[in-house]
Amino acid sequence: MNVQISCINKVNRHDPYDAIDNFGGLNADGSRWKADLAKMINWIETGTHSFYVKRDAMQVKVIIAVSPSGNKYLKTEADNATSNNLLSLPECP
Repeated sequence: MNVQISCINKVNRHDPYDAIDNFGGLNADGSRWKADLAKMINWIETGTHSFYVKRDAMQVKVIIAVSPSGNKYLKTEADNATSNNLLSLPECP
């Protein structure tokens, strides 16, 4: 299932090196979903879900990346945007 991420939660919103704590969005029925980083990574690795972020009219795929210290995190594939696609999302309620 390909799911749109439309909001995030992060302790230090403007620190690009601080990981996003939660990701969220809307289900088809209009209810909200929210999941932490570990669950999101598990869903992607097991193929249960794939995720994307809307950027203008495009869908930008969310992928797993690994930091130099070996920690997994989520980011979007490269696109023509200069801003960070995930960090530009609003806060999840």
